[in-house]
Amino acid sequence: MPRFHIPELPAAGSQAELPERVVRHIQVLRLNAGDALTLFDGSGREAQAELLSLGRRSALCRVDAPIETDRESPLHITLIQAVSAGERMDFTLQKSVELGVASIQPVLGGRSVVRLSGERADKRQARWQEIAVSACEQCGRNRVPQVLPLLDLPAALDALSDSTALRLLASPHQAAPLSSFRQPESRRLQLMVGPEGGWTPQEEALARERGFAAFTLGPRVLRTETAALAAISALQTLWGDFGA
Repeated sequence: MPRFHIPELPAAGSQAELPERVVRHIQVLRLNAGDALTLFDGSGREAQAELLSLGRRSALCRVDAPIETDRESPLHITLIQAVSAGERMDFTLQKSVELGVASIQPVLGGRSVVRLSGERADKRQARWQEIAVSACEQCGRNRVPQVLPLLDLPAALDALSDSTALRLLASPHQAAPLSSFRQPESRRLQLMVGPEGGWTPQEEALARERGFAAFTLGPRVLRTETAALAAISALQTLWGDFGA
């Protein structure tokens, strides 16, 4: 059944106009009056609905009673991801949401090919948040991870406040196998993944000062988009819900 994110679920039994973004998606899917769909508000609730009518720029549906449906990972993973070029960043964000990350902090690394600031950075953040929403629509999540504003690495590390999280740095230098780490009691993790050229020595030193421990996923060098997704998958296998 198609799933669509809307800002707020209407009251049970009411009729509601759907946002323009959802209308466009419904038209692409070629849905018709009488078709069933699922609506969710991003905070954990979803509701079944019936499409009543569809126009060029409008759609009306009848909404059933909302229900709480939890499809979240037991791990609370914050991905601190250095911005990569082209479609790599979009791909990384989309798939990390599917894999269950709780939030994403984009950062500019010293070796990041892409340089963003000001209005361009704001527009890119908005685009990344849209990708997170679309990924939730596809994978069944009812809580939309927040894509935080783009920061440089020192500012991003300064903003971290969760002292109970296990802090992990993807790096080949003085790194231990991921399986050698112990699951934190809080089940909260902060995962740092660098850009195409990796972290600079200064960035790695700063991360270690802030409590990050380096880990490796094996002897092969992984691309930035591969490293993030492989690490999240490994964490879900070790301590998360992949075996559920």
